[in-house]
Amino acid sequence: MYTAGIQGWGTYVKSVSRALVAGLLGGALALTTACSSSGKGGSSDGGKPAESKAAVSAAQISIEPKAGATDVKPQGALKVAVAGGKLSKVTVTDQAGKEVAGAISADGAGWVPAAGLAVSSQYKVSAQAADDKGVVATADSSFTTLTPAKTANPHDNVDDNGTYGVGMIISLSFGKDVKDKAAVEKGITFDISDGTVLKGHWFGSRRVDYRPEHFWKSGTKITVHYKLKSVEVAPDVYGGVDSDETFTIGRDKESTVDASTHQMTVEKDGKVVQTIPISTGASEPKSWNAYNGTMVIEAREGSAIMDSSTVPGLEGSPYKHPVPHSLRLTDSGTYVHGNNWSDASVFGHENVSHGCIGLQDAPGDQGGESTSAGKFYADSIIGDVVTVKNSVGEDVKPDNGLSGWNLDWKSW
Repeated sequence: MYTAGIQGWGTYVKSVSRALVAGLLGGALALTTACSSSGKGGSSDGGKPAESKAAVSAAQISIEPKAGATDVKPQGALKVAVAGGKLSKVTVTDQAGKEVAGAISADGAGWVPAAGLAVSSQYKVSAQAADDKGVVATADSSFTTLTPAKTANPHDNVDDNGTYGVGMIISLSFGKDVKDKAAVEKGITFDISDGTVLKGHWFGSRRVDYRPEHFWKSGTKITVHYKLKSVEVAPDVYGGVDSDETFTIGRDKESTVDASTHQMTVEKDGKVVQTIPISTGASEPKSWNAYNGTMVIEAREGSAIMDSSTVPGLEGSPYKHPVPHSLRLTDSGTYVHGNNWSDASVFGHENVSHGCIGLQDAPGDQGGESTSAGKFYADSIIGDVVTVKNSVGEDVKPDNGLSGWNLDWKSW
């Protein structure tokens, strides 16, 4: 019994051991099953769902100029395009955060700015596009525009807040030849209070003048906007100027010189206010003849030095002396000025000047304030009209001073 019991006990222990081993094996199998991805919603990372791979857009955005580019030209260089999709948004900002105007093309394939960029500026570009499945692609870039090595140094004949006569012509001169005249014209705009239309005319490659078809109306207010700093006026030459200037047209003063009667009739606001005896360019020698045509006072020079050596081909004895109350009419040296060396009997009866219009004046470099010349000078402003007729001389050329009124509107 005892032996048999012991044997029985051994059998029992073996049975328990088999059961325990089976249980352990069963547990191991159960654990393996629990870690399997084929279980109830389980996964190999401890129960988290597997992440899906992000879709890649077929749209490929290209930005010109390349990121980090420097010395970029402000016109024509910036372009955004896409292949395999359509642009949905393009934003370009300058270094101050101001957005650059532009438009996406109708087919969504490209974007260009509405106007040229500024020189010496940094720009940032951000673009978005979507492919035909709606998957979005983005691209960013930045670049810097060039700083001009050469500028044309333009300057005009207008002072900000100035007042000018009805014959005023805006004349803009450049220090270097202008090749792209259309670009310059595009960079000059006007705001005019009464809607007057201005048109520009080029005299050569360094000067453009602007005027209306007829004389200005008194009281007209004009603002000139120059946006030329970033305009390439010639290869590698830029305009160099961004500025605004406002001026006003004053009272209407127009004077007419009749060389045959030796009289100057002065009209103000359409009414004759004075007739002044004058002496203008002598008939002989020919180089002393006065110009015919409409001229405009372009400068008030006070006591100016009249120098015969500055007038090519001028006949007679040379001279160089101050002349009072000088109002310049042409670049070549035509003036309305005081004459304080001729006898009083000359005025209203003879033409003895070297092409200028002389009014009687008092002795001295400054002349007299109460003389005909003194009063006319005091009442004159830049832009006043002076027309000469019945002279034996030739017609004044349109580019001689502010004489553009002698060119008809169709030719202007």
